[in-house]
Amino acid sequence: MRKLYMLALILVSISLTAQEGDDTPKKKLSISGSIDVYYRANFTAPNDENAIAPGSSFANLPGFALGMANVIVSYEGKKVGFVADLVYGPRGTDAIFASPLYSATGNIVNQLYAYWNVNEKITLTMGNFNTFLGYEVISPVPNFNYSTSYLFSYGPFSHTGLKADIALSDDVSLMLGVFNDTDVTEFNPTGDYAVGAQLGYADQYLNVLYDPSFFEIDFTGGIDLSEDFFLGINAAYLSLEDDAGGFMGAALYPQYTISETFAVGLRGEFFAEDGNFGAIGSGVEDTSVIAATLTGSITIDDLIIKPEIRLDSASDDAFIDNDLAATKSLGSFVLAAIYKF
Repeated sequence: MRKLYMLALILVSISLTAQEGDDTPKKKLSISGSIDVYYRANFTAPNDENAIAPGSSFANLPGFALGMANVIVSYEGKKVGFVADLVYGPRGTDAIFASPLYSATGNIVNQLYAYWNVNEKITLTMGNFNTFLGYEVISPVPNFNYSTSYLFSYGPFSHTGLKADIALSDDVSLMLGVFNDTDVTEFNPTGDYAVGAQLGYADQYLNVLYDPSFFEIDFTGGIDLSEDFFLGINAAYLSLEDDAGGFMGAALYPQYTISETFAVGLRGEFFAEDGNFGAIGSGVEDTSVIAATLTGSITIDDLIIKPEIRLDSASDDAFIDNDLAATKSLGSFVLAAIYKF
């Protein structure tokens, strides 16, 4: 019996050792996300029921306001996995503005997709995922500036479809995809489809999207000018079908890291409408805007505090002043708190 007992211990020890030495990737379930809240006030315009904000998305409510709660559940296996990205709150509602078609109570799905790593170079993804165009994203965590650009706000937010990500080399990548109509993410109500492609080289990306209602080409990239100084770049051109207008613009994002807990960044953007696109001011044709946004980023553990000053200056009377008279400029301030987990 003693010999059988010792043999059993040896077999258990060998089994545990083999498991510890097994380098096969294990399936991994993870939960992450963020919450964000903010305070917003105008310098040059009212802050009551007549309050206005720049025509870009998010951070556009007066006084103390809510962003969104974002919970991301992901499951990563050796070959396959999924992501369920859920949002709730004003920012989330704006992000999925075209989605509440199937459910009368709305939709909280920001992303919902499954993927298959076919091999080391090809990944297939099917479902609803945020757009591949543009420098900024829906979640406030990766963005340096809390308020968003005109380029981001009037480009696509999300797609539902099938895409293939292909690593052509260590530095070169290619994405090809077919999607439902842009931002209509629950199902396809029209029977039309969009196609998109992305060519990447060393973190510089050229993006193209052909949708039944528009065509857009976009460049997104950046360069480290030094260890502490980064310059981001975004430029895009969008044309609506039947020559119904569109937009073009460019933005620079110089960002300087002062310490481990503090950085400062500037977004300088030029955005111009072709025809009466409606992004800058309703009823105004062939107008443009220059927007400068100075943001500080203070990190305290997992909390990020962002004070921000923004000045929008349009070529036409797109805003109002404190006397409710039409004016070409708007100055505003935002203080945001973002907690990531």
